[in-house]
Amino acid sequence: MRIAFVATTTAHHGDDWNARRMRGVAERLAARGHDVTVCCTQWWDGDHPAFDFEGVTYRRVTAEPAPRAFLARLPLVLNGLAPDVIHVATDPYLAVSAAKVAGMIRRTPVVVEWWAHPDDTAPPWRRYRAARSAHRVFVPSRTVETTVREYGADPDAIDVLPDSVDMAGIRSAPVDTRADVVYARDLDEHANAEEFLLAMAELRDREWRVAIIGDGPARPDIERTARDLRIDDRVEFLGALDPEAQRPILKGAHVFVQTATWAPFATELLRALACGCVGVVEYQSGSAAHELVEEDPRGSLVTSPQEIADEIAAAASMESWTVNEAYAPYDHDAVLDRYVDCYERAVDDYGLF
Repeated sequence: MRIAFVATTTAHHGDDWNARRMRGVAERLAARGHDVTVCCTQWWDGDHPAFDFEGVTYRRVTAEPAPRAFLARLPLVLNGLAPDVIHVATDPYLAVSAAKVAGMIRRTPVVVEWWAHPDDTAPPWRRYRAARSAHRVFVPSRTVETTVREYGADPDAIDVLPDSVDMAGIRSAPVDTRADVVYARDLDEHANAEEFLLAMAELRDREWRVAIIGDGPARPDIERTARDLRIDDRVEFLGALDPEAQRPILKGAHVFVQTATWAPFATELLRALACGCVGVVEYQSGSAAHELVEEDPRGSLVTSPQEIADEIAAAASMESWTVNEAYAPYDHDAVLDRYVDCYERAVDDYGLF
């Protein structure tokens, strides 16, 4: 299958959540033998119109960030690729309309990946148009599905496609017992790790070691909170670690705590649960993390630092695991199968009209 992704920026421009998600899906599709091209702003050196990386072809739409020029040139670029399906990231929303022009010319379905960032400043009419004009809308969680429905997307055209983890890599990873409790996420304005540290301070009379994985602009404030609470000697800040480096630490830990105020899908939590951690999630209206523990008998959903502390203490009586096979349906291959099924359904449905 020929799949054309559309994104003004990619993980090569900036390592944010949605860019990492798109890159992972694109590279896994290419590894499976699909012909994958990402139409984007140029990020590679030289004047080459295209660049191959990890099996994926990156096709230049514009050489520099220029939204209007990108939208104007996009239909021509897509038309030249002749894809079977066009997969658009919702940044900017108008790219959906531009991609649909090419889709109409070549009778190609347009699917949209929607992730609902809280700092989105696009006018509401752009969101409504994008949600209603796509043939199918891909969302990472039921929480984001609710948002897309509010913008008028057809409920029957929405597919929930979660993030995925490497179960084989988790099973084979060694165990690093440096931490009992772990927090992992980009340390940005939505991290809310101070709530986690307040909970750990409630347990200062117990023996525990904490690892905080991640980096970002909020890290100095989080480190200051640990010092102010006088628990900094028991909290290790490990910085940003790739998934391979996280696995041993998560397999050696007993509890993973999620407190972030925004998460269209809690990827780090999923990885921790698959590594056998007991999950403790503080409910946040802008986060989908609760969806992962609602049906997990080892997980819990709380609403305050005191409740986080109580659940961590209660988890001490639970058996320590290093793998949780209940999360095998979130393996990379299993989730990729769902993507391919959705692409094929979009192509078949489009052919009916």
